[in-house]
Amino acid sequence: MRIANGHRAIDLSSKTRSSVRLEDIGAQVEVRRHPGARRLTLRVSRTRRAVIVTLPLQCDLDEAGTFLNRHIDWVRARLDSLPNHVPFEDAAAMPLRGTPHTISFTGNPRTRVITIDDRQGRRPSIIVPGDKERAPDRLTRFLFDEAKRDLAASVAKYTRPLSVKATRIGIRDQTSRWGSCSTTGALSFSWRLILAPSFVLDYVAAHEVAHLAEMNHGPRFWALVKKICPDFETAKQWLQVLGPDLHRYGPPHGQPVNSPPAGE
Repeated sequence: MRIANGHRAIDLSSKTRSSVRLEDIGAQVEVRRHPGARRLTLRVSRTRRAVIVTLPLQCDLDEAGTFLNRHIDWVRARLDSLPNHVPFEDAAAMPLRGTPHTISFTGNPRTRVITIDDRQGRRPSIIVPGDKERAPDRLTRFLFDEAKRDLAASVAKYTRPLSVKATRIGIRDQTSRWGSCSTTGALSFSWRLILAPSFVLDYVAAHEVAHLAEMNHGPRFWALVKKICPDFETAKQWLQVLGPDLHRYGPPHGQPVNSPPAGE
């Protein structure tokens, strides 16, 4: 079993006789050493569908492999409870701005412009032309662009009443948060917000804009959020309950989505 340890792949199967192969688990396994860890711990990331083993500094990889194999039934049960990954592929269903759409990879080489077919009486389709092998990349880039456009509009809407200004708006594939605000005024958001209903995306924009005035989560901060986004509690609850499901969607496993793919 090859396990990612920082930037290096480690083969535990050569050291642990009863090791379970990565293919048998169906998820990436990561080994992390932490100076504050006093014992081995194991968790399954819902958003990244990854198995994470944390080791004390003095612990060797033999123990990590043994520990993982001892708890492999628990790992499998946790992985089985996660929603299935929905890769960007022809005929797959995915949400866009909260509305279910069907992906259509046409293979049409005459155009590379992605369009939305939302004719009445049928489920809307995301029409992705061009080479089908590059279609997932092209769709990912489209979703990044759409997310940035919607978020830029929402940020502009909320910065005006608070008399604040964002220095930059970035779109990333953040797995632990939906948005962030730096001390320099740079805002960063998850591209997956474009999959959620617009009122959810608006709330996250309002949340991060409020941080431009209050870099905390105290009463003054939440008062600012309520001032510019009065119904924020509904969106906040939506994210808590349904937000994790947005991480189901993306390119086929193994293809990164940290930034828009390079142009063709």
